[in-house]
Amino acid sequence: MAIDISAEYLTVEQAAEYLGTGVRFIRRIVAERRVVFYKVGNYVRFKRADLEAFAQAGRVEPIEVHWIGGRAA
Repeated sequence: MAIDISAEYLTVEQAAEYLGTGVRFIRRIVAERRVVFYKVGNYVRFKRADLEAFAQAGRVEPIEVHWIGGRAA
């Protein structure tokens, strides 16, 4: 019985597509150890949940601006 792990683990190219970035960016954040990744022999793999956590860590909440007399207060 073969196990299909392709749905759970992504390649560098798939991770770049998932995050909407280039492969170079993915390789850089791996080199800087800014994202969780898994080494399988010589290959680097990512779990979707780890990529989502990386994206959420960079989330910036919007601020509420109040305008008074044409100026932000």
